[in-house]
Amino acid sequence: MKTITVLLADDHMVVRSGLKALLGTQPGIEVVAEAASGEEALALAGQHGPAVVMMDLAMGAGMDGIEAIKQLRQRNSGQAILVFTTYDSDADIVRAVDAGAMGYLLKDASPEEIFAAVRGAVQGQSVMSAPVASRLFQQLRNPDAILTPREAELLSLLTEGLSNRELGQRLFISEATVKTHLAHIYAKLGVETRSAAIATAIRREGMR
Repeated sequence: MKTITVLLADDHMVVRSGLKALLGTQPGIEVVAEAASGEEALALAGQHGPAVVMMDLAMGAGMDGIEAIKQLRQRNSGQAILVFTTYDSDADIVRAVDAGAMGYLLKDASPEEIFAAVRGAVQGQSVMSAPVASRLFQQLRNPDAILTPREAELLSLLTEGLSNRELGQRLFISEATVKTHLAHIYAKLGVETRSAAIATAIRREGMR
């Protein structure tokens, strides 16, 4: 049986150490390198050519996980990339999948889920933690169900780069009302920033 080589990319040494020890209990899986930043992940991936890269999304200063995934995919389209993170918002999931990740695991995943994801990734399988798969499925099945018509309209206008004041003028509502709607949209989409909401809006348009 061919050994599955793995690169761990996470800016927390404790997380890398724990994951390396866990994967080390499995025959046929070997951690060949550890990266503490997106830039280091790219360099080590080029040096070691791992079959699987396990990438966190938040990598501290410098290149984040999403950008690292994009560049890894451009350099080696056959490399399996698994996201391993605490972030489970719709926008984060969509951005990671769009960037080229073929799996998305949360850090509270069971050891069995992690082992299965690594082994499945090298076989071309898309593996996701159950909560992530459920959220993605619900969004794909009915992406507009959670937003009111006004909120859906406002989300669509966000992609035009309008300010809160301009949004209010376009919709004939006050700036304070715009802020209230945005707060509801962020909460429903599981995002915290305007850019994340826009990424989700663009994704929704692509589904239609």
